[in-house]
Amino acid sequence: MKRDLSLRLRVLALFGGLAVCLLLVAGLALAVVARGASSDALIQAAMIVGFGVVGAVTALWWLFDQHLARPLERLAGALRTGQAPDETARFLGDLGPAARDAARARADADRALQQAIDDHAAEQQSEKSSLEAILADFGAGAVMTDGAGRVVFYNASAAGFLPGLALDRSLAGHLQKGALDAAQMRLRAGVPATDLTCLTTQGLRLSCRLRQMPEGQLLILRDRHVDRPAPRDTLEALRRHASALVPMLDALDGPIPPALAQAIRAEGQGLARTTRTLSQIMASDAPPSTATLAEIAAGLPATELPHAVFQADAAQMNALLHMLHRQLKAEDRDASIDLQPDDEGQARVTLAWHGRPLPMDRLEAWLTASPDAAHPEMTADQILARHGTGIWAEAQDDHARLVMPLSLARQATPDSGVTYDFALATRGVASGRLADLTCVVFDTETTGLTDRDAIVQIAGLRLARGRLTGERFETLVNPGRPIPPSSTVIHGIDDVMVRNAPDLTAALTAFRHFCGDDVLVAHNAPFDMGFLRRAASQTGAHFDNRVLDTVLLSAMVWGQSEDHSLDALTDRLDITIPPQDRHTAMGDTAATAQAFLKLVQALKAKGIDTFQDVQQQAPRHRRLIADANLT
Repeated sequence: MKRDLSLRLRVLALFGGLAVCLLLVAGLALAVVARGASSDALIQAAMIVGFGVVGAVTALWWLFDQHLARPLERLAGALRTGQAPDETARFLGDLGPAARDAARARADADRALQQAIDDHAAEQQSEKSSLEAILADFGAGAVMTDGAGRVVFYNASAAGFLPGLALDRSLAGHLQKGALDAAQMRLRAGVPATDLTCLTTQGLRLSCRLRQMPEGQLLILRDRHVDRPAPRDTLEALRRHASALVPMLDALDGPIPPALAQAIRAEGQGLARTTRTLSQIMASDAPPSTATLAEIAAGLPATELPHAVFQADAAQMNALLHMLHRQLKAEDRDASIDLQPDDEGQARVTLAWHGRPLPMDRLEAWLTASPDAAHPEMTADQILARHGTGIWAEAQDDHARLVMPLSLARQATPDSGVTYDFALATRGVASGRLADLTCVVFDTETTGLTDRDAIVQIAGLRLARGRLTGERFETLVNPGRPIPPSSTVIHGIDDVMVRNAPDLTAALTAFRHFCGDDVLVAHNAPFDMGFLRRAASQTGAHFDNRVLDTVLLSAMVWGQSEDHSLDALTDRLDITIPPQDRHTAMGDTAATAQAFLKLVQALKAKGIDTFQDVQQQAPRHRRLIADANLT
């Protein structure tokens, strides 16, 4: 039992025992004296002796606690976290300076070792960065799993195909099972690699290739071209509209009757709609490469162009536009490039000028030329056909233009890098070591501190095997009520900022998907977990994950008498929170994540190495904070 007591409690027990012994001795002495003294004198003597003994022992204990027990406890916490001891170490005589020197020597050794590692890894880091850039722009999605089917590597394209993809998660949860199971069966039969077509859980159809690796599998994902619908009906509609429009145009000898003008307008609109439909059908022939608007318009006069990425061959489209611009300029039409919105998935690239419009027969003659010197066998018409588009002339008042719709490329994920931790494959799935856990460190900002308040921001960072993976979650939340000015002063979030933010159900559903079954880590976890759990009936997002609290972990390292606020903890661990990030969900999350990683090492040095060890120690600190796993 004594082994479970802290140093300070042991000291208190020793001095308590000393007080009892002294009182017993004094009592025996008074009993001897009592034989010859009056009762009043005996009572007075007993009170003097009792209060004197208790007072002296208490004062001596307090001095011992402040000058020895407490400094020793703080010194132990500092040594375990690699920090220099604080000013209380001066009470420990030469032990304080010696510990400070040891901490500095350790810090110097750590810096020297880190520098040596950095110097040794400089060349490898350059090669690694090059490899990451290649894989990030690979075009295809790449996902590597270990023997248990857990993700240990993926690139940005894969994250775009499979939303919510994360390290140390099962790949099977993102793909419908049948095709993947059949492909894995073929690999088990001895085939080194096999092709398959599979559906994501969002219904996207992908062309895939699964390859057996030494310690897992590699899945390559590509967009599967949709089967082109037969355009017979569309072509028939074009023929019908054109057949109806020609005799109307032939009847235009005088003023246009209103009924005829309306009929021409209707047929023209039908012709435009059908042409657009045919263009969309043909868009499946677009090149697999992508090109930005800046690439397509390079070298051509243009106003400030918006950012847009097209499914197009940059060289061919740029050559085509240069040819058209030269032809227009030769006829005194000074055209410039512009971009206009079109139907979803498309945008219109235009060459616009002031002046008379271009006759269609002249444009068609230009399109018979070969604009791209690298492909002299391809005419402009063939380039347009390859891109599943066309080009036509339009006029309005004194403005004219050539219009060419192009398909927009699928939006890439903001992160263009790769995410991996190959060491995940070397540890057991059921490992309970704190350093092996896959965790989501998170924080919330709210309208207030009571259980009647609501979340206005939530952020999370994923840790795997003791390091940040780079995967993050962050969103404002519309609480459906005004945010009190007193709360805005703290976190800086007001009603205008959350007006168009997702509501609580959408935000927590997305956050639940991000967390999966990972361990949740928070500072003062009962507060944040309370908001998540109280919202379960409203949102349907149930957070029954295991929970770790950095307040509780800090108390296990430094004892309950210390200040365990986030500011105090980060100060002790030499973690800097930029002032502008304090009391923001992501800023506090980042600081908590750094603190957690340092606390894990300190707890290991103290013999608290697993999640189960933390659970066993938690009841000792229930006076400080509740266990979020039990609330």
